[in-house]
Amino acid sequence: MNTRLHTVLALTAIGLSTVFCHNAKACGIGDATAAGPVPLLPAGLSNAMAANAAKVSLQQLVPGMTNPLQELEPITGLYRFTFTAKGDPGIRDGTVLDQGFATWHADGTELMNSGRAPMTQSFCMGAWTRTGPQTYRLNHWALGWDPTGKTFIGPTNIREYITLDRSGNSYFGNFTLTQYSPDGKTAEGGVKGLVSATRVTADGD
Repeated sequence: MNTRLHTVLALTAIGLSTVFCHNAKACGIGDATAAGPVPLLPAGLSNAMAANAAKVSLQQLVPGMTNPLQELEPITGLYRFTFTAKGDPGIRDGTVLDQGFATWHADGTELMNSGRAPMTQSFCMGAWTRTGPQTYRLNHWALGWDPTGKTFIGPTNIREYITLDRSGNSYFGNFTLTQYSPDGKTAEGGVKGLVSATRVTADGD
């Protein structure tokens, strides 16, 4: 769990403990004189209302968001992605390079199921960080094998720089892919292009 998530949960817990403990002496809150405890909430504000008030929500920023983790990190979720060539001298622009599914987790990690043949390594993983209100940077690694699945080609690094759509249901941006030799240090080549993705929901396709 990343630092931002820890902070939000801690602040939420503090807010809720203040609500539930304002009449309890054991909480160490309030005036111990005969006048009684100092009110911490307006009269008539129920615990349920206070909990809702303490809840960290980005629903006004990203409409339709219902997953609590997605509220903390809007990119969180499952996406259907497409890589297309753009600006690479060796590949015609618009050529589809890969398609598959990617899951962005609220803890700052990511998992991709590529459209590549499984024996060449279709699963790969990454780590991401938010760079702005709706922008993200992803550092993603895969282990490449030849078409027979017997010879290790080397690690593959993919860097993505994306923007999450205002709706929170799609993202787009640029990517660069670098293929390394088995030593993990010598760059053997690479491609670059565009990445686009649409969110997969529990009720959608």
